[in-house]
Amino acid sequence: MERIDDVLGYPNLKIYQNSHFFSFSLDSIILANYSTIRLRDNKILDFCSGNGIIPLILSKRCDKSIEGVEVQEKLYDLANKSIIYNHLENQISMYCEDISDFCNKKNHIDLYDLVLCNPPYFKNNENSTKNLSYEKMIARHEILIDFDTICGCAKKVLKEHGNFCVVHRTDRLMDVLSSFQKNNIEPKRLKFIYETIEKESFLVLVEGQKNGKVGLKIEKSLFLYNLDGSMTEEYKKLQTEVIK
Repeated sequence: MERIDDVLGYPNLKIYQNSHFFSFSLDSIILANYSTIRLRDNKILDFCSGNGIIPLILSKRCDKSIEGVEVQEKLYDLANKSIIYNHLENQISMYCEDISDFCNKKNHIDLYDLVLCNPPYFKNNENSTKNLSYEKMIARHEILIDFDTICGCAKKVLKEHGNFCVVHRTDRLMDVLSSFQKNNIEPKRLKFIYETIEKESFLVLVEGQKNGKVGLKIEKSLFLYNLDGSMTEEYKKLQTEVIK
């Protein structure tokens, strides 16, 4: 069933969603808020855009040109409805296309200053329980595209020293770093996300630079909850205001 919801922490920003597909989650909120947008950056691209949550949030952080690529037509349609509803047609453009096909087009190569991606988290050969709907399955599992291919696509479309920023499961961090370096994207920033100080990290934000110099910064971790179950101040901030 289709519905229109508020975007967490963004007054007057609405998003169209459908219960048949994945709704936006904390992963996307973190990626959209903690990615680095430099003053010199002019063009931003979001892979695996879904219903457009990341481009919508980025539009509140900057006035840059933002584009999104989503292979599922129904999610692409939802994203466009949200763009129109929020009057962002002059800033955000969506493409309904396979990422590899998009990145192989000459007019997209070496074009973008920042590429983001909240990718499918699970390898297709894992013996994990898969969601019943095909739409949800391809959003969670590397069925249509794997992370190595995503990194190769980012390398193609990024300008020299452009940034690539992803959020992924912490237990896949070595896969992420390996794919970055294989594609000449030098890891520059890591930020670990925890539910509480007593639990292991479950998400990690990784940002790298195309043909960047060696030098990795591990930033202050994000903890969502205090031991008494209350939200931490940083998590509250994430839900109430744009992080510049």
